[in-house]
Amino acid sequence: AAGAGIECDKGYFAVQWQSPVDANGNKVPIEVVSYPDNLDNFVQTGITTTNGVSITNNTEIMNYRLGFTNMSSKGIIPNSDLFRNNLSFAGSVKAHEKLTISTNFNYNRSWSNNRPSSNRGTNPLQWAHSVPLNINILDLKDYWEPGQEGVQQRTPTNGLYNNPYFLAYEINNSFVRDRVFGNLKAEWQITPELSLTGRYSLDRYNEKRETKMAPSYTREPNNGAYGIVDIAHYERNADILATFTKQLNKFGLSVSAGGNSLYKKYSSLSNSSKSKAGLIVPEVYSVSNIKSGSLDYRSSWNQKAIYSVYGMANLSYNNMIYLDLTARNDWSSTLPKENQSYFYPSASLSLLINEMVDLGSRVNLLKLRGGWAQVGNDASPYQLYPTYGNAGQWGDATRLSKSGTILTPNLKPEEATSIEFGTDFRMMNNRLRFEGTYYEVDNRNQIIRNIPIASSSGYGRVNINAGLVESNGWEFLIGGNPIRSNRFVWDLSVNLSRNRTRLTEISEGIDFIKFWSDAKGGAWTYEGDEIGDIYDAEIVTVQDESSPYYGYPILSTTEWLWQEIESEDTKNKIGNYNPDFLLGLQSSISFKGFTLNMTFDWRKGGQFVSQTDRYMGSDANSQPWLDQLIHPGDRTGKELRDWLVENEDIYIKNGFHVVGGPTVEYGGFPEDYTGIMVNDGTFVPGVIEVPDGEGGVTYIENLGENNTIPYMPYVASYPWSFTKPSMFDADFIKLREISLSYQIPRTVSHRLGLQDIFVSIYSRNIILWTKANIGIDPERAFQAEASGFRQGIERYNVEPWVLPIGFKLNLTF
Repeated sequence: AAGAGIECDKGYFAVQWQSPVDANGNKVPIEVVSYPDNLDNFVQTGITTTNGVSITNNTEIMNYRLGFTNMSSKGIIPNSDLFRNNLSFAGSVKAHEKLTISTNFNYNRSWSNNRPSSNRGTNPLQWAHSVPLNINILDLKDYWEPGQEGVQQRTPTNGLYNNPYFLAYEINNSFVRDRVFGNLKAEWQITPELSLTGRYSLDRYNEKRETKMAPSYTREPNNGAYGIVDIAHYERNADILATFTKQLNKFGLSVSAGGNSLYKKYSSLSNSSKSKAGLIVPEVYSVSNIKSGSLDYRSSWNQKAIYSVYGMANLSYNNMIYLDLTARNDWSSTLPKENQSYFYPSASLSLLINEMVDLGSRVNLLKLRGGWAQVGNDASPYQLYPTYGNAGQWGDATRLSKSGTILTPNLKPEEATSIEFGTDFRMMNNRLRFEGTYYEVDNRNQIIRNIPIASSSGYGRVNINAGLVESNGWEFLIGGNPIRSNRFVWDLSVNLSRNRTRLTEISEGIDFIKFWSDAKGGAWTYEGDEIGDIYDAEIVTVQDESSPYYGYPILSTTEWLWQEIESEDTKNKIGNYNPDFLLGLQSSISFKGFTLNMTFDWRKGGQFVSQTDRYMGSDANSQPWLDQLIHPGDRTGKELRDWLVENEDIYIKNGFHVVGGPTVEYGGFPEDYTGIMVNDGTFVPGVIEVPDGEGGVTYIENLGENNTIPYMPYVASYPWSFTKPSMFDADFIKLREISLSYQIPRTVSHRLGLQDIFVSIYSRNIILWTKANIGIDPERAFQAEASGFRQGIERYNVEPWVLPIGFKLNLTF
C-alpha cells in the first residue's frame, strides 16, 4: 500500500516520505510507530461567540426595536473562520386613528477568509483521515518541502496524497455576502369589521466568492489555480389583502381576499483558470494572470414571475366548531401558456368535543380535526426549451452549447392533494396530553429533472412530469407532567413518526426514476415500488444445483475478483435509505430558578452508502473491510481448502470475503516485490469457469490449494464493482441537545439596576450511538451536489464528532 512502507528485518519499515538515508543514499529502516490520534491532533477547538444588543420602546402612538448582533467563529479545521454582522429595525407608527404603518428592515453581512471545501480532493479532513497511521501528522505541519517553499508541498506518500495542512492553508475559499431584506406595510381599519392591508417586501443580496489554489496541489500542478464568482439575487413581493370580520351571536365569520405579485431575478458571472491550465505567475491570484486560452468564463441569469389571487374564510359556531376554507390561483412564467394557470383549494374542520359534551372536570380538551388540501407548484426557470450556454473556448473561439437534457415544452404544474385526520387530547389541568395525526399525500405531475436515458437518443437525461407519487404516514405525541408542584415541574413528551412514499404511476417511456448511482448500483424506483430503494449488481455464481460448487462465486479471469450482473438487469434490491420510524424524547425539569432541558432522538431502520468507507477500505484504512477478511491461521494447501468448504455458507457463499490481509497478523500471504517479501497477499475464495470442450463448462477451485491464482495485494482485493460492501444500517440514538439555565432572583437584578438576568450553559450532540459504527453520522449521509441533492449516500462527510459547549448571558435593562 502506498505509504505503508516495505517490510524489512526485525519488523521494521522504510517509510517512504521520511526515511533517513545512509552515506550511499540507501534508505535506512526505522521503527514502526502507530499514531492513532492523528485526526485529533489535526483539528483544533472551534470557538463561536455571539454578542447582541437591542433597544426597544413602546408608546400608544409608536413602538420600535433596534438591534445589532455580531457573530465570530473559528472552525475546527485550521485556518477556517466565519463572521456575521446583522443590523435590524422593526417598528410601527399610528399615522391616523385608522391607519397604522409598520416596517421591518434587516442588513446582514457575512464573510469568511476561508471556508474549507467538502468536495473530494480539496477536503482537508479527507486527507487527514488518509494519512497512514505510521506517520505522525504533526510532522506534516510544516507543509512546504525545505528549499521549495511556495513551489512543492511536503506529502506523506511521495505525491500520491495531498498534505492536509497544505489544503487547509493554501486552498482558500473566501466569500463576502451583503444581504438586505425587509418590508413596508400599511393597515387601514376602514370600519370595525373591514380592514385593508398592503405590503411591499424586498430581499436582495450580492455575493463574491474567491478560490485560490497554491502550486503543487495534485490536481492543479501548473502554478496553482484561481477563480472568482459574482452572484446577485433579487426578489420582491407586493400584496394586498382585504379582511371582513363579524360576530353574530354564536356565529363567527372572517373572510379575506387579496392578490400577490412576485418577481425573482438571479445572475452569476464567473472567471477561473481551466482545470490543470495553471497561472502564468505562481501565487498571483487575479484573472489577468490567466492565459487567454486557459480562461474559463461563464455568465448566466434567470428570472421568474408569479401572479396570484386568493381568498380565505374562517367560520365558527359557539366556540366548538371551526371551518376554514381557502382558495388560490397562480399564474407562473416558468410554465407553458396553456398550463400557466393552476388552482388549488383547501378545507379543514375542527370539533371541540369537550365543548359539545360534558366530559367531566378532568378533561380540558378533546378535539377532532380533519382536512383536505391541494397545493400547486411550478418549475424552475427555462425548463421548457433549450437555451445556449457558454462552453468555454476552443483556441481563441468562444463556444456555445445546448443542454444534454431533453426539456419538456408541455410541462404541467405539480399538484399535491392531501387528506389529514387527527385528534388532540388534554386532561388533568393539561398534565396529560396526546396528539395523533394520519395523513395521505398524492403528488401528481411531480417535476423531476435529469432522469438518465439511453445515449442512443442523442441526449443523456430528460426532465419529466413523474406521474403519481403517493405518501402516507402518521405522527403521535404523548406528554405530560409526571411531577408538578409549586417549585418543581418535570415535563416529559415523546413523539413517534413514520412515512412511506410509493411511485404509483410513471411517465410513458420511462422505466424508472434514478436519484443517484454508485459503482454498479444506486438508488432508483420502479413503478409500484417505494421511493428510496437501493440496488446493486449481483455476484455471478454457479447456478447448477447438482454441482458441488452451487452458489460459489465465479471469478473473473482477468482481475480474479467477483464478476457482476448489472443491477438494472437483476433488480437486486439491497436496502432503502428511509427509516422505519423516528422517535424523539423531550424532557424539561424546572426547580426554583433552574431549568434543565434535554432532547433525545432515535432513528430505527434504513440504510446508507458510505463512499468514504469504500475509498478508505481500498487504502487499508477501513476497519469494517478488515473485519471481512478471512484469517487462514496456520492452514495452508488442502487443509485451508477443506476448512473453507466446511464453512462455505459463511466464507464462500455469504457476501464479499477475502482470505489473507495486509499484514502477517491478518494472515497475509507472502508476496515477492522485486526480491523483497511482503506479507500482504490475498485471494478471493470461489471457482474459475472454463469450457470443458464438449459445449459445457467445468470449474477450477480457487480455494488455497495449488490451483489458486497468484496472490494479489490486499489493496487490489476490494470489491469496487459493488455497492453492498459499503452499505450500512442507519440506526442511531442521539442526545441532541442539553441546556441548564438559571434566572437570577429579580430582587438581586433590581438591586443591580436590571430587570432580569439569565445565565445558561448548553451543548449539542453529547452522545451518538450508531449501528454502523464506522465513524459516520447517518444524518450526514447525503451529498449536496450542483446536479441535485442525493439522499442516502455520503462522500467524505467526515467531520469529527465534536462536543460544543456554549455559555449565554442575557441582561435586560
